[in-house]
Amino acid sequence: MKLKQYPFLSLGVILILAILSSILIGSVPIPIQSTWQVLGSLFSSNRLINATHVAILLNLRLPRTLLMLLVGAALAGSGCAYQGLFRNPLADPYLIGAASGAGLGAVIAITLHWPANLLGYLSVPLAAFIGSALSVGLVMQLARVGLDTPITTLILAGVAVSSFATALTSLLLINASGELRRALVWLVGGSTLSGWFPVLAASPYILIGLVTLLTTGHQLNVLQFGEEQAQQLGVPVKRVRILVVLAATLATAAAVAFSGIIGFVGLIIPHILRRMWGADHRLLLPLSMLGGAAFLLIADIAARSLLAPQEIPVGILTALTGAPFFLFLLQKSHYPKE
Repeated sequence: MKLKQYPFLSLGVILILAILSSILIGSVPIPIQSTWQVLGSLFSSNRLINATHVAILLNLRLPRTLLMLLVGAALAGSGCAYQGLFRNPLADPYLIGAASGAGLGAVIAITLHWPANLLGYLSVPLAAFIGSALSVGLVMQLARVGLDTPITTLILAGVAVSSFATALTSLLLINASGELRRALVWLVGGSTLSGWFPVLAASPYILIGLVTLLTTGHQLNVLQFGEEQAQQLGVPVKRVRILVVLAATLATAAAVAFSGIIGFVGLIIPHILRRMWGADHRLLLPLSMLGGAAFLLIADIAARSLLAPQEIPVGILTALTGAPFFLFLLQKSHYPKE
């Protein structure tokens, strides 16, 4: 049996193996038998389980695994949607300022020295989410030409707003003192939050965004023929564009808010899967979500293991693998003509 003929089975097996590896691998070795006992205790009562193992697996590794799964699916699914919408393989979730806005919001919250209470605990992800949403809203407003939003103008506005937000972030970091390390860790994809709170807080927004994107597969396929042709075939181009941008931004903003800035996942995963299984977005969108989840879980495992017990921010590893791929893609790709 050739697994390439069964894309969902192939990626499903890889994702399951990545989930199990993420739960099993860590700085504290836990026997496989104990791991199964702890996981089995979720569905039954077993008082003979090691309390330390329960705390590590259920309060640290399992929620972290689920968060990385959600974030990887959000970034890759959003990247696939952006590439289909803009008809550009170089597009990714950060194209229109989502990441730079989130970074600026997070750094502002970090440098304000919030007290150690619920408000302080929520300040960084909440500020990142607000910064991302405001940045994308500003880009959409600046890119509007009359009642239309041309793709070229949208990209240029995104670059301008991203550069401005990045410059403000750098200025804040120069003047920061005690919180500089925390801000830098967040900016390179190292989440400062742990436990179940990030998973519970991010999952509704990510799931709403991804489910919405899954409904746009047919429209994205038609858009590949050009906007005028898609309009003639009955696709409401403006409505689809707004829907895709809002859904992808919602998923991306939630992912960035609770995991930090993790680049290149939304760029490389959809492109690889498109080459393997074609450009039908009805298939490519869910495959990208599965592939992104598996990829980020594997990257997170490597981040925890390569320099153990020290941990590398996962955003650094995705950049080290994604940047060379981006340069290769840049040489092989051409921007579509308007």
